[in-house]
Amino acid sequence: MLPVDEQLKVITSGALQIVPLDELKKKLERGVPLNIKLGVDPTSPDLHLGHAVPLRKMRQFQDLGHQVTLIIGNGTALIGDPSGRDSTRPPLTEEQVEANAQTYVEQAMKILDPEKTTIVHNGDWLKPLDLSKMLDLMSKFNVARILEREDFHNRYTNQQSISLHEFIYPVLQAYDSVVIEADLEMGGNDQIFNLLAGRDLMEKSGMEPQVALTMPLLVGTDGAKKMSKSYGNYVGLTDEPNDMYGKVMSITDELIGMYYRLCSTLSIDEIDAIDAQIEAGTADPYALKRALAANICDLYHGEGAGEAAAAAFDSQFKENQIPEDIPEYPVTKLELSDDGSVYLGKLMAESGLVKSAGEARRMIDGGGVKINGEALAPKSYNVSPEALVAGTVIQVGKRRFVRLV
Repeated sequence: MLPVDEQLKVITSGALQIVPLDELKKKLERGVPLNIKLGVDPTSPDLHLGHAVPLRKMRQFQDLGHQVTLIIGNGTALIGDPSGRDSTRPPLTEEQVEANAQTYVEQAMKILDPEKTTIVHNGDWLKPLDLSKMLDLMSKFNVARILEREDFHNRYTNQQSISLHEFIYPVLQAYDSVVIEADLEMGGNDQIFNLLAGRDLMEKSGMEPQVALTMPLLVGTDGAKKMSKSYGNYVGLTDEPNDMYGKVMSITDELIGMYYRLCSTLSIDEIDAIDAQIEAGTADPYALKRALAANICDLYHGEGAGEAAAAAFDSQFKENQIPEDIPEYPVTKLELSDDGSVYLGKLMAESGLVKSAGEARRMIDGGGVKINGEALAPKSYNVSPEALVAGTVIQVGKRRFVRLV
């Protein structure tokens, strides 16, 4: 294994908090592989780059010679993590959780080394818990302390509902650490309370407590909010390479350093050099984003996927060519208005270019809609059917197309 100082250089890169750092150093100085824990609740079947941030850090631990334990929370997911929430999560069925867990593991293995990854399901030890064991666990936690959490505190002071079962979540997550005897637990920066709860419970159980390591929440492609499917600012791990490349190219220049640090496979020294260029004002943001987009495509779709996606990107945006493989919509479905024209709002919504006719009108007014490469003028909601013959291509924004057939 590498010397402790060199390991810490990798481990601390991009990390937000390590509590306590001196204990991590002591654990590393023993020279034996640590058991690194990451618990994930499979509440959604699809992962994005934000979900992958702690997985990337886990892979770094593996490359340093440590063992990682990925806990699939098929038990805790039935409660739902209240961290960062202003309302109770809707419950999931066991069938939904199990289906999501399967796709989660498949996507996580694109990042982790399967040979150095232990996968366990916390339902195996949480579901059989009897009343006496639950009471024993809950007796080791203080309600007043739990109410100090920012999310619970805000909901309590704002007289918003807090269900009693939500208090149990950090108890069960902490028990996971006891069961697997974790040396270090990872999570997003909204998880620090849960991670420290595991540390406390291990100490009260007579065990050496785990170290808590948190990673920042990845900012989405909009440059404002955390990456989330609900915000539409995400890059999905299962996105097609061309779409993935285009989304990464759309990030703001201010996010380049963060994305390299948290999402790429570059070495720490290479990332430090990029940060130095950005700080000095000598960086070429466009070139850096192209290299970043290609790196991420290769990571999730295999070597060469990034180069192919870059060529498709250049063909589409540099040479103004239309992609070959785009959705189609039959002209036989076109409906004429009373004046003999075709209402684009309905056509665009039904063909999947937009979610609603209202969105179509907003895109047209903003100059974001083209027919055969020609931008429509604002308020051009109705067009002649002669302009919508077979072979016509309607484009919305930079990446949405449909061809009439």
